[in-house]
Amino acid sequence: MSAAIDQNRQASVDHATKNRALIKLISTFAVGFGVFLSGFVIDEPAPYELYMAGLIAVWALFGLRLSRTVAALLAILVVFNLGGLVSIAQMPDLKAAPMYIAVSLFLGFTAVFFAAIIDADQRVLRVIFKAYILAAIGTSLLGILGYFDAFPGAELFTRYGRAMGAFQDPNVFGPFLMLPLAWLVHGVLVGDLRALPLRLIPILILTLGIFLSFSRAAWGMAALIIAGLALLLFIRNPNPLFRTRIILLAGLAVVFVLLAVVVALQIPSVADLFTARAQLVQDYDDAQFGRFARHWYGLLMSIDHPLGIGPLEFGPIFGEDTHNIWLKAALDYGWIGFISYLTLTMVTLGLGLRILFRERPWQPFLLCAYLVYIAHVAIGNVIDTDHWRHFWLLIGIIWGCAALEVRHQRNAK
Repeated sequence: MSAAIDQNRQASVDHATKNRALIKLISTFAVGFGVFLSGFVIDEPAPYELYMAGLIAVWALFGLRLSRTVAALLAILVVFNLGGLVSIAQMPDLKAAPMYIAVSLFLGFTAVFFAAIIDADQRVLRVIFKAYILAAIGTSLLGILGYFDAFPGAELFTRYGRAMGAFQDPNVFGPFLMLPLAWLVHGVLVGDLRALPLRLIPILILTLGIFLSFSRAAWGMAALIIAGLALLLFIRNPNPLFRTRIILLAGLAVVFVLLAVVVALQIPSVADLFTARAQLVQDYDDAQFGRFARHWYGLLMSIDHPLGIGPLEFGPIFGEDTHNIWLKAALDYGWIGFISYLTLTMVTLGLGLRILFRERPWQPFLLCAYLVYIAHVAIGNVIDTDHWRHFWLLIGIIWGCAALEVRHQRNAK
């Protein structure tokens, strides 16, 4: 009798183990698929929004837990969007403002979601990065093929003669490719050199996609991220052989990129557009009502309207959007939103920097995400980033790693 009971008990344990493994597999795939969808945003609402809304809801019903660190992120984002609601109240005609704030709140929830699941299991970081790389390669290929008009209807993946992949704007497409580029370059700098050819192929695809986006912001971001990655790895590891390797590989990378650019510039259409886009200041930047002038007018307007003027109201007044995330926060979300966004940025930068060089299993993921986030903060001075899906994923990764560190310190006591 006891043998039969033990056998039944063991069968139950085995069954429960198999169920947990299956649930883990399904949840891992679900997260990876959600990240993959972030690379395909031709129309709104995109499949990413619809899918992630359902995924977050299901996860919330079946065990999404928020640590104190993640709860702090949620609180900041709620206050930020509360500022948007107050700003909406200043509008005589709501137009599309409620939907805009709803999307802002949703994207904030995605950052909280990613931070929470990373906090719960650090292994999900590898899933996120792999899915992101696949998405980036896929959308890059679409942008490259679209640029060269490789098949009927390929123009869907270009705009103004610039590659934009499965996005609505080349200036979003280029920055989207930064995190997978950083991760692949990191692998080249610290990984097994025998795997170098496997990494060079996707790096070449991403680099060409970034170049053909003709986004000055993306070009600058790529240079900043790669240089920053080499510098931080050089500082972090005092081994002379490793430092020599970093110097040699960084030099080879520069030569490789320059050769690729030279080859691309042999195509007349590429050379013409590159010459036009390579100018630091464009006509629409320094005109009487250009980008920089609008920044000044917007600053004066934000002083006169501390509660905000309402989402999407700046564009109809001045003919173009703010193209400055700080100004957009102040005008679309009011001073409440501006202070919240400034707090979010400073805290995110501080949390990441504090743990950036600690020897942890998640440190490589954090290093890449942190450098890419810094680059996004920098370009926020000339472009609006509040509705970029991958931007909130970056925030989720950094806060998730910060939450992992808090738990690690608590367990070490």
